[in-house]
Amino acid sequence: MADPPVEVPLNWRGRADAAPWVERLPRLVAECVEQWSLRLGPMYPAANIAYVAEATLSDGSPAVLKIDFPDVFDACEAEALLPWDGRGAVRLLAHDPERRALLIERCVPGTELWELGEDEASEHIVSVLSRLWRPAPLEHEFGLLAEEAARWAEELPVDWEAHGRPFERELLDAAVGALLEYGPAQGEQVVLHQDLHGGNVLEAQREPWLAIDPKPLVGEREFDTCAVLRDRRSRLRRDPAPLRRVRRRLDRFSAELGLDRERMRGWAVAHTLAWGFSGTRLYADHVAVARLILHG
Repeated sequence: MADPPVEVPLNWRGRADAAPWVERLPRLVAECVEQWSLRLGPMYPAANIAYVAEATLSDGSPAVLKIDFPDVFDACEAEALLPWDGRGAVRLLAHDPERRALLIERCVPGTELWELGEDEASEHIVSVLSRLWRPAPLEHEFGLLAEEAARWAEELPVDWEAHGRPFERELLDAAVGALLEYGPAQGEQVVLHQDLHGGNVLEAQREPWLAIDPKPLVGEREFDTCAVLRDRRSRLRRDPAPLRRVRRRLDRFSAELGLDRERMRGWAVAHTLAWGFSGTRLYADHVAVARLILHG
């Protein structure tokens, strides 16, 4: 049976700046299929940035083929998966840096942690984070949280002005203040996932739940709760008592992971706003949740 046609990830469709990579993508996929002896399935519907498709190895084992757009943002995903070696995260089966291609263990059945109730999901998040955090190697290629914090502290006020001061100054000042205070003076440096939310933790057989799709940085543990503290944003905004839910998250993760609650809160406000700006767009749900976390 022939492999399905190669689709283009949603984010790059019709974009002139992506045209060279889009044109090259079918050839990249074909080369990876040949190199790793794969039988390829369709691209995952949620693939927005990278090309991500089901694959089957020659021995029948399930896998995932991922080919990243040539951008530095995800450049160190393989470098994070390799030392984790399947402890709390999917295993890296093969890596082709030149093609920016990764062959990754596939989670079966692959149910997203979002499908569980929040209390049960939080229990699994604690377990996964505890398994992922390890001291950073002496030599590595990961970005540093300290450097990212300095960059966000400079960019946030500029973006805020450019978008017409779209939210209160108090929120901006809290974010920038946290970045300037916490960035230069952190606790033990570990390899961070940075984007560990319910959609990036999948049900598996080798371990009950495994993390996927890291955006690794090296920094302190408190930062790595940012994504889960703002998780389920649409549900949070509909919750009759959203502030109570945010405070429960802060209390639970700080207690069970042994983290500084105030630093978690400050990092989450800053990171949520930093990731809320995307070019000319500002995500309103990020602002709303950052506001809740500020008062959490």
